[in-house]
Amino acid sequence: MKNQTPTNLLIRSSLALALALAIWSSVPAQSAEPAEGKVMEHCQEMKEQKQKMKEDMKAQDAELTEHVAKMNSAPEDKKMGLMAAVVTKMVEQRSTMDARKAKMEEEMMQHMMQHMQMGKESMSQCPMMKEMKGMGEKSGDAHNAHQ
Repeated sequence: MKNQTPTNLLIRSSLALALALAIWSSVPAQSAEPAEGKVMEHCQEMKEQKQKMKEDMKAQDAELTEHVAKMNSAPEDKKMGLMAAVVTKMVEQRSTMDARKAKMEEEMMQHMMQHMQMGKESMSQCPMMKEMKGMGEKSGDAHNAHQ
């Protein structure tokens, strides 16, 4: 075998890399339809998770409201203990909800990245994006009404 010059080696390496990229980039294109279906299923799951979280927060608020009412109507000697229980419950709920939101935000970012890889049309079909777009239009209408 003859000696390869650095230029010759660079050209061959570049060609090998280009070939590998061409082969690799054609693989996702062949399986785009099944992947898109899975991504859209995940869209719906995330939308349901978001709705469940809203419902859970509403239930927690109702529970706290009940505890506060009980505390306010309690005799003076019981109020301090009930107040401590309410504050403890609020901290527990807040910590749990913050962790849940952080996890959901991470999943949302990964989900959006999947849509970006699949193209612009995929992003516009996402139920989460449609919901977010609707929110923007509502706030825009409110802003216009305010002016």
